[in-house]
Amino acid sequence: MKKIELEIVALSHSITQTHSYAVVLGEVNGLRRLPIVIGGFEAQAIAVALEKMQPSRPLTHDLMKNFMNAFNIELHEVVITDLQEGIFYSKLVCTSDNDTIEIDSRTSDALALAVRFGCPVYTYENILDSAGILMEDTASARKRREGGSAVEQSSGDKEDLKSLSLEALNKLLNEVLEQEDYIKAIAIRDEINSRNR
Repeated sequence: MKKIELEIVALSHSITQTHSYAVVLGEVNGLRRLPIVIGGFEAQAIAVALEKMQPSRPLTHDLMKNFMNAFNIELHEVVITDLQEGIFYSKLVCTSDNDTIEIDSRTSDALALAVRFGCPVYTYENILDSAGILMEDTASARKRREGGSAVEQSSGDKEDLKSLSLEALNKLLNEVLEQEDYIKAIAIRDEINSRNR
């Protein structure tokens, strides 16, 4: 299967869910986004590395990187390999002087290490098809904004989403994405996917 390269485009805090964050991966040279819900500790680990902050003591992911460097192990790439029941699975592809090995990892940990090593992140088409969100290009987004919003802002509750038509859900999804509320976008995307099954 052909791998699709992704990059971290946003790290969003959820106001509605305590200790819940979303890391949003964007398709390199594409319009699709892959939002992944992660915990607060992992979000902090990713943010610290993205901002190139130097904590007074190494975080767990810094320790892992130091350990790998001490033994001449390089993180070559991260691959998000599977999605089952809303949970993403990933592998760390590591190389040493004479060997290449794949190590299972939680996706949030894999991303925290990828940022530290500066290595690429990949996934497969089937994962982007089932969990990805297609962003509008700027021309269509501008045209839609000029036409006005057809849907009032929803609280994102499952009951509210179930009462909306599929067309209204798609419009709401675009509005929520423009506001960069990726947690709400995940709930809307899941409702749309459940109706399309």
